[in-house]
Order: sequence, then C-alpha cells, then structure tokens
Amino acid sequence: MEARTYSPSAIDVLARIRAVKLRPTRQRIALAQLLFEPGDHHVTAESLFDQAQSAGVKVSLATVYNTLHQFTAAGLLREVVVNSACTYFDTNISDHHHFFYESRNALIDIDGAKIDIRGVPAIPEGARISRVDVIIRLSRQG
Repeated sequence: MEARTYSPSAIDVLARIRAVKLRPTRQRIALAQLLFEPGDHHVTAESLFDQAQSAGVKVSLATVYNTLHQFTAAGLLREVVVNSACTYFDTNISDHHHFFYESRNALIDIDGAKIDIRGVPAIPEGARISRVDVIIRLSRQG
C-alpha cells in the first residue's frame, strides 16, 4: 500500500474528522479542506458542490449533502435553516446569530453577546433549551 502525503491543512482536517469519530475518506478530507481552510463562512450544499467541482474534487451532490449532515451531527458544522428551500451550513459553531440579506441570499454573523433574548416562555417539563437561533432578515430600503 502506498503511503499518502498530506499538506499541513489536510493534516488539520484529518485530525478534526478523526476527533469526532468519522472515517477520514478521501472525499470527506477534500470537502473538509474546502470548508475549514478559508476560515469561518456559510455554504449551501450546492455552493460547496460547485466549489468542489472547480477544485477538481470528484464528488456527487448527494455525497456533499451526506457529508454536510454528518459533519453537522458530529458538531463540526452548524445548520442554519433560512426557509424550507434554503439551508446553510456554518463553520462557526460558536454562540452567534445571523443577518440574512434576502436579495443576495447571504448570511452575516452577529456576535451572540450582541442580542439579548428575553421573554422566553417556560419550557415543557423534562426539556432544556439547547440553542436559540435569531435570523434578522434584511431587505433593500425603498
């Protein structure tokens, strides 16, 4: 078996994948490099698929969807559902919220400490709040 040589960024994503107990397949490593190398950002499955195709990564759209959902379930990504037809995956998994520019279909992070959530109703017995997501939708004036 031939030994593989990985770039430093590939070694980092390989460690991330292994840390969450996912098998580091060639496609997961390639998609993780596209997701995590440029810093925090938001992608859709389609935009990541297009980016992978441009980078010469041979991967199907179904594999991109599966990988994004596996990374989300493992805690590597955060899913942001803007509406029933538009889901983003966020590489920033810290406590934060979003502005959504409707005309550009773009998300911008808002520091979690910048929004004060008040008046949350009593939660049902046996439940706990795991996260509160605020999406402030923006449109053009005029």
